[in-house]
Amino acid sequence: MVIQLNEITLLPKPKFNAKEDIRYYLWFKRKVFKAYPFAKLASERLDSLNTSLDKIKSKRKKRKYTKQIQKFVEGEFTDQIKKMTTTEGRLLIKLIHRQTGKTAFENIKNVRSGWKAFWYNTTANVFKLSLKSEYNPANNNEDYLIEQILQTAFTNGRLQKQASQLKFDFLEIVTQKKAQINVDEYKAMFAKMKKKKKKKS
Repeated sequence: MVIQLNEITLLPKPKFNAKEDIRYYLWFKRKVFKAYPFAKLASERLDSLNTSLDKIKSKRKKRKYTKQIQKFVEGEFTDQIKKMTTTEGRLLIKLIHRQTGKTAFENIKNVRSGWKAFWYNTTANVFKLSLKSEYNPANNNEDYLIEQILQTAFTNGRLQKQASQLKFDFLEIVTQKKAQINVDEYKAMFAKMKKKKKKKS
């Protein structure tokens, strides 16, 4: 008798430079948890749309279908995304690249996706961020943190797994980084915010 077991990736325990860093890590984790489901859903919608468009022969019917999907997508995402913070918006744009294999900008260029108006009217205006942002956990600390949080959440069942369309070996990356967690960027950000509040008061 052969027993098949699901593949489980055992990640090394994250290492923090200081005890207070855990607080900033947990803050960032909440941001990732908020942005990821939208990126996952966006990827599913794009796949579904492009598959359907491939089956439609008429250009007129393609345009009509695209407009219908665009309205649906805008209704599904716009209000929710407008409630996101700048950090959550930045993570969403990066995760779109992770989930689709294309940057938000590249997805926009594909006019048949029907997302041109959605991204420009909603995401770009709300967050004032670069839609060309790429996802690179091997070379970008924030992306490494995102992937570490996602992989941990996939393993313990906190998030539903959707494989990345980008090629990278996270186990190799986390081993090279010795599971070190660097949240200095966020500590500095909060310190700036505190200074601004003091000046105003």
